[in-house]
Amino acid sequence: MPLPYSKISKPMATPGERLQSAWNDQAIMIPGVFNALTAKMAEQLGYRAVYLSGGALSAGWAGVPDVGLLTSTEFAEQAAILASSTHLPLLCDADTGFGEVVNVERTVRLYEKAGAAGLHLEDQMLPKRCGHLSGKGLIDAQAMVYKVRAAVLARQDPSFVIVARTDARSVEGFDAAIDRARRYVDAGADMIFPEALESIDEFARFAREVKAPLIANMTEFGRGPLIEFSRLAELGYRAVLYPLTAFRSAMKAAEETLMHLRDHGSQRDRLDQMQTRAELYNLLGYAEWEARDQAYFGDRRSE
Repeated sequence: MPLPYSKISKPMATPGERLQSAWNDQAIMIPGVFNALTAKMAEQLGYRAVYLSGGALSAGWAGVPDVGLLTSTEFAEQAAILASSTHLPLLCDADTGFGEVVNVERTVRLYEKAGAAGLHLEDQMLPKRCGHLSGKGLIDAQAMVYKVRAAVLARQDPSFVIVARTDARSVEGFDAAIDRARRYVDAGADMIFPEALESIDEFARFAREVKAPLIANMTEFGRGPLIEFSRLAELGYRAVLYPLTAFRSAMKAAEETLMHLRDHGSQRDRLDQMQTRAELYNLLGYAEWEARDQAYFGDRRSE
């Protein structure tokens, strides 16, 4: 009797090839997934790719702010868990590359080994900040060029996606962001991520002036407007990130549930707002695990 999981085979294309194929077909939404179960949910709901956010990992896993406290190995460990939980390609936050050029090389190799489809590097200096907060500082544009070159040369799979993020808009101004983006494209970046643009006009102008695949960040409570996905696709953005959308919603629901339990002494009135046991087991593929158990041991209940 064949095992249930023998029927499931990973696609032959590499993760990077699958990610690029997805956004070459059409613009895609990439939701942030803060654990493996959320990644499975995104796949079940028909998304084409998922994202590991440094902000979500820092807050949700470690309980610390997103200021560069976590290490490349901690990120890579989480990337490996997410990548193994879904067939969707995984794009990962890699902060500043966790150091200088040699650290960028190691980061790329760690992420690639973990099964990620690609990563993005930002041109902030340490200590880094959330892209939509004040207090950011940038490294010299040429120093970022060296990091991008190092990332491109370090990858083993040429389809592993190197995204260059620039935080220049809120530090040096919009024109500087365009200039930096062009230099990063010349250095070999596969895609450009302009962080913290402040209006739809800026998104449109950036798309006109930077001739490269672009990714937009639609994070909540930031500097820019929350623009409809269809409009960003019309402007030419190939992918749109929603890095903390599910995380923020889940945290708010958890807070409300804990408050209700504390104040009322029972969760009965909130059952209709919970994932049921059956829904959870379906998402986990619980029936396949039972079938696997039977394939190994037979029906042990009859013994």
